[in-house]
Amino acid sequence: CPLFFRSLARQGLCLSRTPSLQISPLLCRHVAPMGTTAKEEMNKFWAKNAKLNRPMSPHLTIYRWSVPMMMSVTHRGTGIALSGAISTFALAALVLPGNYPFYLDLIHSLWVGPALIALAKIGITFPVSFHTYNGIRHLWWDIGKGFKIPEVYRTGYTVIGLSVLTSVAVAFLV
Repeated sequence: CPLFFRSLARQGLCLSRTPSLQISPLLCRHVAPMGTTAKEEMNKFWAKNAKLNRPMSPHLTIYRWSVPMMMSVTHRGTGIALSGAISTFALAALVLPGNYPFYLDLIHSLWVGPALIALAKIGITFPVSFHTYNGIRHLWWDIGKGFKIPEVYRTGYTVIGLSVLTSVAVAFLV
């Protein structure tokens, strides 16, 4: 094992472009130069794909959408949206003049109506509840449970249902 690591380290030092790190050519005689560069390999790859009339990359339209696929996309989207919203509100709290009660009074003075307030509550609570419930589902998967296709769909529909119920409950009960 130590001989393997010594050989690996010598190869790395022989290939080094820094003169102070290079070892004499006598120690590097077993190191073979690379046949092609990464750029040449990529050019061959794209030329082959163009010759075979392949698309540049698979497009979303070639896939048949399913519940697990939509849940994955939505989980990532809600995570990004929640992270962005929390960061924006934190930055605004640091930068904007005034304090919390000032902005709360400003929102109350707008009088947007109960329907718009309920819609805003749903808009806020659905991403939070969906991301939380789907995160619990992912934790369940992390321990190796629920990977059979019927279970994946059942837990997916459960997450959607719980998210809707939680959003409606928070919007109309709180």
